[in-house]
Amino acid sequence: MSHTIMSTGTDFGETKSNPTQLWLTLGRMTGVQIAASASVLGLTALAPIVAETLGVGAYWIGYQVSFIYFAGLFASLSAGSLVQRLSGEAIILVELLLLIAGLLLLVSASPALMILASVLLGVAYGINNPASSVILHKVTPDSRRSLIFSLKQSGVPLGAVVANVILPSLALWLGGWQVAILSLAVLPALLLPATFRRMMQATVPSFAKGKGIVATAIAEQRAVLTDPSLRTLAALGCLYSAMQLTVTAFAVVSLVDIGWSIPAAGLLGAALQVAGATGRVGWGVVADRWGPFRVLSMLGFVGGILSCALYFQPALPGAVLSLIMIFLGACASGWNGVFLAAIARSADPNRVGAATGAILSYTFVGVIVGPSIFALIFHVLGSYQSCFAVFSVPGFVGGVLGVRRHLKNRYVRT
Repeated sequence: MSHTIMSTGTDFGETKSNPTQLWLTLGRMTGVQIAASASVLGLTALAPIVAETLGVGAYWIGYQVSFIYFAGLFASLSAGSLVQRLSGEAIILVELLLLIAGLLLLVSASPALMILASVLLGVAYGINNPASSVILHKVTPDSRRSLIFSLKQSGVPLGAVVANVILPSLALWLGGWQVAILSLAVLPALLLPATFRRMMQATVPSFAKGKGIVATAIAEQRAVLTDPSLRTLAALGCLYSAMQLTVTAFAVVSLVDIGWSIPAAGLLGAALQVAGATGRVGWGVVADRWGPFRVLSMLGFVGGILSCALYFQPALPGAVLSLIMIFLGACASGWNGVFLAAIARSADPNRVGAATGAILSYTFVGVIVGPSIFALIFHVLGSYQSCFAVFSVPGFVGGVLGVRRHLKNRYVRT
């Protein structure tokens, strides 16, 4: 039987009856998420300026992004084990230190050190959600879990806004990209004292000393693959992250391809990101009432339909195309908070961090392979519109998986 049915929502050391602590913890975890997202995307926002300094083409930034996400993938696999041995707060403290160290190495303008910086940033990004999920799970009541996790996940697009909107202006104002990148270290530095205090107060789990990290990671993968709800979430994470990254990566370029100006396309791309942030919170509210799997299923079906609609992109009026893009952003980028809450609800209460880390490794796979497959399909079909239609498949498959799990869980309850 799935833990979705058995879980009571309790956790060791839980303090779910304290609303003040809930909102303070949520604010801090959201701040950490903003810091992580902005740090990971910082160099991409300044790619032309950085490339000129290094004497390379701006396209080299793609390799830097790959280093980040590959490091994040492997960090996510071991994050759950590390949370069990230490505590969620200790992992968040390590994350903040890694972010600061990575940003300091980035400004060296040394390719070797920048590669190391990218690895450190990827590790920090990979350990973030398993640790923050454990911390939030302890203070969040069951009836508000999807909303709280979705509010925390709104830090991802907010971090993207910081990187893409504020950093370029800051680089021009301060007279250099290095100073702009260094400014990103301010937020994690400010979060360090509170995180250190919470780490000193945290109770290390009694099962901290167990199997090795690799053995634990393998055991958690087996646990995910043998649990129907967790296995479904792993598949959804891979499918939906691939769909999300292809939408965010190729939306603007597809608009320019059909004749939109770069400023107009960029503005719609920004609106798509805002819709994703708003959608995360809105879907969280809905999921607390309808159930996470039902909402995840709906997002897959709607996202698939809207992606199919982009096949007709050149023929659509501008206003209609804009609405489709915005709603697609709300669906394709709005699933994350509901997804993380579903993991916390479905996993054994004492293994939320481990399950989150194990399942998020599949989302990193989707992030890594999704845009590459889209590019490969483009080489074959030669049309962004056809590629979007093909990439409706992850949404439809996810929709089917989600509704099947929702119906089976409901049947078990009755």
